[in-house]
Amino acid sequence: MSTSSAEQVAGNGDLLTEIFLRTPVKPLLRFRSVSKRWLSLISDPHFCHRHARRSSASVPGVLLGLPNSNFDFISFDEKKASEPPLRSLDFIGDPLGVKVLQVCNGLLCCSTVRSLGTSRNYYICNLATRRFSVLPPPCSSGGRDTVFGINLAFDPSKSPYYSVICVRSCEVSISHYQIEIYSSGTGDWRLSGKPFRAPFDMVFYDGVFWNGAVHWISPSGASLYFGIDEGRIDTMPPPPPGPGGWGKRRIRHFGESGGHLHIIEIYGPRTTQFVVYEMERDYSNWGVRFSVDLDKVIAAFPEITQNYLDAHDLYYYAYNVLCLIRGGGNEEDFSLLLQIRGKIICYNIKDGSFKNVYDVAHGNPPALPPVKASSLIGCLEAYPYMETLTCV
Repeated sequence: MSTSSAEQVAGNGDLLTEIFLRTPVKPLLRFRSVSKRWLSLISDPHFCHRHARRSSASVPGVLLGLPNSNFDFISFDEKKASEPPLRSLDFIGDPLGVKVLQVCNGLLCCSTVRSLGTSRNYYICNLATRRFSVLPPPCSSGGRDTVFGINLAFDPSKSPYYSVICVRSCEVSISHYQIEIYSSGTGDWRLSGKPFRAPFDMVFYDGVFWNGAVHWISPSGASLYFGIDEGRIDTMPPPPPGPGGWGKRRIRHFGESGGHLHIIEIYGPRTTQFVVYEMERDYSNWGVRFSVDLDKVIAAFPEITQNYLDAHDLYYYAYNVLCLIRGGGNEEDFSLLLQIRGKIICYNIKDGSFKNVYDVAHGNPPALPPVKASSLIGCLEAYPYMETLTCV
C-alpha cells in the first residue's frame, strides 16, 4: 500500500471502523497507543459493542482455572499459540484473593475468597482489557441475608450491558428465596418478582445463562430457570429417566454450548457410555443429541482405570467432563474436554477421534506438581472463552 493510500485509509473513520471490526482484540489493544484518534475509536462503547457482537459467534478456546488460582488456555486453532490473556487476577488487588465463579461471553464473574469475619466482594472482570468493576452489595436488607448464588448474564448480540442475578434468602421463611438483578446499564440492584420456593438441594451458585434466562439444576433432578426480561421463575422438564431412577443418576455436565443447553448424565457402573441431552428452546423436553462411547479412550489411556476398585464400582473409571464445546461453524462438530490423570483429552463426538491437548503437570505455569497431577481428578475448571472489548 502506498503512503498516500495509507493516509487515505487512516483518514477515513468509516473504513477504519470496518477494518477494526475484523481485527482480533489483542492487536486492537495495541493499536490504541498509535494515536489519540485510534484510542478514541477503539475505546468507544458503541464500537466495543459492535466488535463483541461479531466476536460472540465463535469460541476460540477454553480458559483453564487452575488450583493455584492461575489461568492457562487451550486454543481450538492449531495455528495459534495457546496463550491466556492473563495468568491471574492479581490486577484486582484483593488482599484475600479472588476466585472465578462464572465466565459468560468473555466476561468473568468473580468473588473474594471468603475468610472468617470478612464480607465478600463481587467483581465483573475483563481479562483482555484488564478492567474490572466492584459490584455494590446485592442484598436490599443491607447484607443481612444469605447469598445462595451469583450468576452472570451477558449476551453481546442483544445488548452492551450485562446483568447479575442474585439468589438470596428472604424473611418469608427459610424455604423461600428472593431474586435481585444488577444491571450494568443502571449501576444498581432491583428486586425481581416475589419470594419463591425451591427444592432444598437446588444449586444456585452454578447457574447457566442460555435463551435469555439463568438455569439451575439439583442433584436430585429438579430444575428451575429465571427469565430475566420476564422476571419469572419456571421449571424445566427432567431428562428421560434412566435405569434405576434418579437415585443412580449422576450429572457430569450442565452447560451451554453453540447456542444450546446440554446436560450429561451417567447411570450405573458403565460410566464410559452416556447420552448428551439437549433442551428444546421452548422448554418442551430434553432430546437426545449425542450418544457417547469412551471405550477407545479407555484403551488408549489405561491410567483412567482404578485398578484397586471393583469393575462395578461407580468410580472405577477416573475422569471428569470439563466442558462440551462446539468447534468451527459446523452444527454437529462438538467435542468433550475430559480430564484424566495428569492430562486433558479432547474427544470429538462426531467421528470418535481424540487427542491429548494439555499436560496438567507441564502447563505454563504447571497446574499441579507431577505427583498430584497424576492422582487428582476434578481439580480444574474449564470455561469456553473469547476475548472481548466490552466495558465493565
